[in-house]
Amino acid sequence: MLKRVAYLGYYIKQLDRNQFDTFANHVAKTKGKSTFSLKADALSSVFRYNVSLMEYFQFRFFEKTAAERSQWAGTGYMYEFQLHMNPKAARNILDDKTLFYKAYTEFFKHQVADLTSLKENKEKVLSLLTNPAGKVVLKVSDGKCGKGVLIRETKDFTVDSLITFMEKEGYELAEQFLIQHERLQELSPSAVNTVRIFTQLTPDNQVDLLGCRLRISVNSPVDNMAAGNLAAPIEDATGIVSGPGVYSDITKKEAHVHPVSKVAITGFQVPFWKETLEMVKTAALKHPQNRSIGWDVVITADGPGLIEGNHDWCKLLWQLPVNKGLKNQLERYK
Repeated sequence: MLKRVAYLGYYIKQLDRNQFDTFANHVAKTKGKSTFSLKADALSSVFRYNVSLMEYFQFRFFEKTAAERSQWAGTGYMYEFQLHMNPKAARNILDDKTLFYKAYTEFFKHQVADLTSLKENKEKVLSLLTNPAGKVVLKVSDGKCGKGVLIRETKDFTVDSLITFMEKEGYELAEQFLIQHERLQELSPSAVNTVRIFTQLTPDNQVDLLGCRLRISVNSPVDNMAAGNLAAPIEDATGIVSGPGVYSDITKKEAHVHPVSKVAITGFQVPFWKETLEMVKTAALKHPQNRSIGWDVVITADGPGLIEGNHDWCKLLWQLPVNKGLKNQLERYK
């Protein structure tokens, strides 16, 4: 109980109060409930189900039974599970983007270089600035959810000015801007639309798939759900999107067709699916000290490539697209 009191303090500190009120007012209006009763139920759910205040609405607890609520993995539960599976002493290789690209470079499809290596080798800078996309992506090493990312035209820089700019603005990595597969470009051209695959190692180091999702940008330069974009479920066996795209914003409706491009989401075939699964399963075994990882994969014309691996992978992206609490999938690994 004391741990959940501590969690509550964290949830309150992190709470977007305007969005919380918007969700409460929306549900009160559409479901005929009072905002007071909804907020009281949200508070109770923190202690009963180990979820955050916001997750009460995002998981749609207001229309679920106690048995259904108990199946959802919220922030508190996921923190404890992921800490056990990916110990703090081991997860730095995933937290630090510089360490990650060096450790998993064989799985990358695009050029990546850290500031130190760029300063030591100007040919790397020149190669980045002459990449076919004509853009360069600058990142901080510990950025999350698209934060600490800047996309610029390569023509804006010279070899020396890129290094100077990175030093001045605190960017530690430079990457070639990725050109996604033409089918994904047709689906949504505003950003690179990545596949998120959740892997879990068994006690005997077999790779289990916990789920696959397609992240879909909606007039956004990033594809994260947290930035207001869609996510849809992918069938593990086929790579076919098996349901509509959903938002984490409960005031928005699910989408079977992309709201801008009008390309069908449900039934969309992710290219190079066999190769994607093979790559991720191989990557999952390379550093088995981290046992539960959410992989971000780009699909290019030449096949799949890694972008990053997440030790604190998102429970919203995992569960919302299938509209189902998936906690029971994790229980057998604890």
